[in-house]
Amino acid sequence: DRSAAPEQAAPGGQVPPETGAPPLNQPRLPGSVEIVEGCRLPVLRKNQENEDEWPLAEILSVKDIAGRKLYYVHYIDFNKRLDEWVTPDRLDVKKLQFPKKEAKTPTKNGLPGSRPGSPEREGVRAASPATPVPSLPDSAEASQGSNGTARRLIPSQPGRKRKANCGGGDEDSQDSSDGVPTAPRMTGSLVSDRSHDDIVTRMKNIDCIELGRHRLKPWYFSPYPQELTALPILYLCEFCLKYLKSLKCLQRHLTKCNLRHPPGNEIYRKGTISFFEIDGRKNKTYSQNLCLLAKCFLDHKTLYYDTDPFLFYVMTEYDAKGFHIVGYFSKEKESTEDYNVACILTLPPYQRRGYGKLLIEFSYELSKVEGKTGTPEKPLSDLGLLSYRSYWSQTILEILMELKPDNGERPQITINEISELTSVKKEDVISTLQYLNLINYYKGQYILTLSEDIVEGHERAMHKRHLRIDPKCLHFTPKDWSKRGKW
Repeated sequence: DRSAAPEQAAPGGQVPPETGAPPLNQPRLPGSVEIVEGCRLPVLRKNQENEDEWPLAEILSVKDIAGRKLYYVHYIDFNKRLDEWVTPDRLDVKKLQFPKKEAKTPTKNGLPGSRPGSPEREGVRAASPATPVPSLPDSAEASQGSNGTARRLIPSQPGRKRKANCGGGDEDSQDSSDGVPTAPRMTGSLVSDRSHDDIVTRMKNIDCIELGRHRLKPWYFSPYPQELTALPILYLCEFCLKYLKSLKCLQRHLTKCNLRHPPGNEIYRKGTISFFEIDGRKNKTYSQNLCLLAKCFLDHKTLYYDTDPFLFYVMTEYDAKGFHIVGYFSKEKESTEDYNVACILTLPPYQRRGYGKLLIEFSYELSKVEGKTGTPEKPLSDLGLLSYRSYWSQTILEILMELKPDNGERPQITINEISELTSVKKEDVISTLQYLNLINYYKGQYILTLSEDIVEGHERAMHKRHLRIDPKCLHFTPKDWSKRGKW
């Protein structure tokens, strides 16, 4: 029964064993030792070839439905999207590992110094003050209660300026060297610190979302109101993204909702593809609802209430019923680190169809109009890194293959010229050339060597890439947000 919501265990310790005789199907070890949160053991699942396998998993939560135990498991070193509720017959209790207790470190500066162990090694952790999980109000109106786009934690050190992490690693989200978490900075989206995960946010809490003609299976936790997490299906209006608890409520809402496209200005249209620019301050409710939906499919971002400092660019597909959301990206109105994307997402029904690269290409077209080079906020998700590497590779190879020999000599181009032509930040150009293994040092200078394999692979990829942004269809005037004071 996947329709029931997981119990949200109070952070701070393991759930004690229940008293009384357990149901017959409850796994127990010799000596009547009960499986609790934090235990690890092999769990039966099917792989892609539909064969049985027994990966090691951690028990994150236990619930009892009509006398039957269900266990929420996190597969160690697997994709977190595969985490699920399982029945007792899928657990191998003979290889049960109990949670290890973390040793306390001495206090420093009068502060308790418990060692921030990996969440995978712990049973239930208390939520960090830096990554709160707010409780949302009963009302479906999200203007005060739902979360907005996120803010980044920076481990700053006195006298040192943090460099952008162009490699996509997770160095931005570690604690400072003295063991005291730093305060969140006031710009950017938050990259969640893995050591601060608590038991609630590690578990999927929504079973199914109905959005227009699609039913979506969320991948991760999203802080929708708790009373909605017990529903078998959460209904969203596909135009205003308001969340409702039943099909009847949705039908009633649709008779009153006048929107047939995202609020804001349409700044691009070609064929059936349109982009809308939404101000997070002017359209706060829509922006917050968009962030709640996006969090179901983004694990490395944590949501906060304030959407005011952000712009949202929503890509839609048009038909007779209206403009249907395909994906979006958000960006800061003012970025001191040249970020042109904070969060980016293509909804699952539209993935693997070229829309992700179209979103990325659109973000760089905006940077070209602004006269800037841009980069996405790091670290990127696994899918995000793949998409960006592919886009950077194709864009840079396009430039290199268009170069013509000059008077019979080899064509020349600088890294800065590639960056100016593409609006891709210089560090991303260099990392992509290194990733493609194109740079060679020969006779005192750097030479780019394009092998036949690279050229053929690029031509095949570009032949499949049917969706492209047409700059002539972009009607966008950048605003100088620094002159507008507080948003």
